[in-house]
Amino acid sequence: MKRLITLLLISVSVQLFSQKQLYQYVKPIIGTEKMGHTFPGATVPFGAVQLSPETDTLSYVKNGKYNADVYKYCAGYQYTDPTIVGFSHTHFSGTGHSDLGDFLIMPTTGKLFLNPGTVSGNKNGFRSAFSHKTETVEANYYKVKLEDYNITAELTTSKRVGMHQYTFPKSNSSHIILDLIAGNYNYENKNVWTYLRVINDTLVTGYRQTSGWARTRTVYFAMTFSKAFVAYGQKNYDKEEVYKGFWRKFDQTKNFPEMAGRKIRTYFDFNTEEGEKIKIKFALSSVSQENALLNLKTEIPHWDFEKVKKDGQEIWNKELKKIEINTLNEDDKVNFYTALYHTFINPTTYTDVNGEYRGLDQNNHFVKGFENYTTFSLWDTYRTLHPLLNLIQPKRNSDMVRSMMAHYEQSALKMLPIWSHYANDNWCMSGYHSVSVIADAIIKGNYEGNSQEALDACIKTANHRNYEGIDDYMDNGFVAADKNRTSVSNTLEYAYDDWSIAQLAKKLNKTDVYNTFLKRSENWKNVYDSKIGFMRPKMSDGTFKKEFDVLSTHDQGFIEGNAWNFSLFVPHNPKAMIELMGGKKQFRTRLDSLFTMNLPDNFFAETEDITREGIIGNYVHGNEPSHHVPYLYNYVDAPWKTQETVRMIMKKMYQPTSDGLGGNDDCGQMSAWYIFSALGFYPMSPGSVNYELGSPVVTDASLNLENGNTFKISTKNQGDSNVYVEKVILDGNVLNRTYITHDEIAKGGHLEFIMSKKPKKNHK
Repeated sequence: MKRLITLLLISVSVQLFSQKQLYQYVKPIIGTEKMGHTFPGATVPFGAVQLSPETDTLSYVKNGKYNADVYKYCAGYQYTDPTIVGFSHTHFSGTGHSDLGDFLIMPTTGKLFLNPGTVSGNKNGFRSAFSHKTETVEANYYKVKLEDYNITAELTTSKRVGMHQYTFPKSNSSHIILDLIAGNYNYENKNVWTYLRVINDTLVTGYRQTSGWARTRTVYFAMTFSKAFVAYGQKNYDKEEVYKGFWRKFDQTKNFPEMAGRKIRTYFDFNTEEGEKIKIKFALSSVSQENALLNLKTEIPHWDFEKVKKDGQEIWNKELKKIEINTLNEDDKVNFYTALYHTFINPTTYTDVNGEYRGLDQNNHFVKGFENYTTFSLWDTYRTLHPLLNLIQPKRNSDMVRSMMAHYEQSALKMLPIWSHYANDNWCMSGYHSVSVIADAIIKGNYEGNSQEALDACIKTANHRNYEGIDDYMDNGFVAADKNRTSVSNTLEYAYDDWSIAQLAKKLNKTDVYNTFLKRSENWKNVYDSKIGFMRPKMSDGTFKKEFDVLSTHDQGFIEGNAWNFSLFVPHNPKAMIELMGGKKQFRTRLDSLFTMNLPDNFFAETEDITREGIIGNYVHGNEPSHHVPYLYNYVDAPWKTQETVRMIMKKMYQPTSDGLGGNDDCGQMSAWYIFSALGFYPMSPGSVNYELGSPVVTDASLNLENGNTFKISTKNQGDSNVYVEKVILDGNVLNRTYITHDEIAKGGHLEFIMSKKPKKNHK
């Protein structure tokens, strides 16, 4: 089993740091053999369009059951695949489940095929072989040669528009296929309806409705060609269509300007000269065809492909310059800017250029004073991605919180988002972690909305009794195992979220709310079994579940984790957790065991999101619940253990190679962990103003903050073997603690690490 595969964006040349072309250090993760992954295509930061190749079209269902192989195609692209079936406009970045893959375009020549075919020696579909030797990936640019057709494909984007450039050979039978069936995690009835209208011989508009991870999703488009097509047509693959009405009076298969159905593929014919370029601009909207056309005309009113590419790369450079670093070697710099690139992909812009968007109530809304965002993978991103954005992108993060509030206001259930995308909540994963993101933003002074209304929404969500065991949790102090398969992790996550609400209430001087939720935040103690020293499923009658395995990740009361890892999930009160588990000395031994013991494959064989490449001992870095654990050594008088452990994790789990990332990036969470850790501090408990100190990889760094201040980080005696911190100096004063505060960073200043080969073990 291989780790996630990375592709070199460009041949990285040694540059002076002062040149600041930071996007040239990015190597995006693009594929894997067995796990979900990020896409290799073109996008601008937080772009609504994420244009990327698809290498196969597997169905979610095989022989009436879940097809495990489809998991490889969460983002549509597999590095090991030999063919490309087309280029689609929407993708998730490194998730463990999927949707999207909308509006697949494929240029071809010769005999027209309107099905993708299969990977075999016989030519039976429109897919084409390709080679990584002719593949180029840069920030906001993708290029590849489609070998079966001798066509060079190039992709770039603006925020809401994808731009294609196809260089054709001489042919009187050149085609551009628009596949309205294709999508990621497809199955028989996922497409509810598709519609296409030919406006003229260069302009087409339409929409696609699907029912998948997002149950009720409509995406509108406008597609325009740089050259007029000479003919067009469609094929409807819906075998179950019985009633056809009186549309049968027409031959709708060719040159008929209005097409509709659940399963249609369309084509547009051209005559091309040798080396002729046909360009496409493809705009998206959640609101209407009219808005999609407005997005297109506003963002890319011209046909200059190179300008769109260059403009997008300049945007990337501007965003990446928010943190400027130097390192001892190029690999660490590539790791850092690859990670920063990933953290600026999601969430995604959801408003059109006129400020309109489709809301959770399936009505259209206008944004008032902020940009609306979607793609909130909150079980992952509340931990580190949103705290990173709250530090270096506070205005954007504030808009994301306001987007969550808009979600709440439009929700029929009056709940904040759990995992939302495209005007839907897919309810994936556990906890109600919007409250963590909201609390962190307000407590750190970075929210531009109404804080009291935000607190009210947090309380309403946390008291929603019919959602995943909250009634049991409120009444009994834990989620019952006989009613909920992830009862323990739910209890632990609710307890942390409740602590976040308590901190927000404290900030707003709401004492009663603070006391209520602070008490609830101690519910984690109710699932701790002191006899075995682990968190354990508890039954409705108050007894612990008898059949229990502390190593297994399957059916033990945890979501995507085992008792060894999840028992340490009390980030909001580590001191009490350590005391309950036997004190500092015993807890330190426990942590040592976690990182050095062996977890056999059979203990995670049934959990897709945990694989061997993301595991160190029994510590699972490739999945999120344990990301704070290395920093717990700071609480047992062993900060030197935190220092050596985080440096070890960075070296093992993040590499600028073909197997560079030890797990799903999960919308930037894995990468955000690296960013903080490489800088030398980490937000162990979002909602707290403290960041735990670790061991930086950078030699120096500048955080260019939105408030105009600069926070500088520097190291002395930095080196691969000098992973220990002898002394920390903040603004000229020795720092005799293992954390710094948000205010200390926000006001600007200088944090200096004096590094050493030897651990400093005299901490008390």
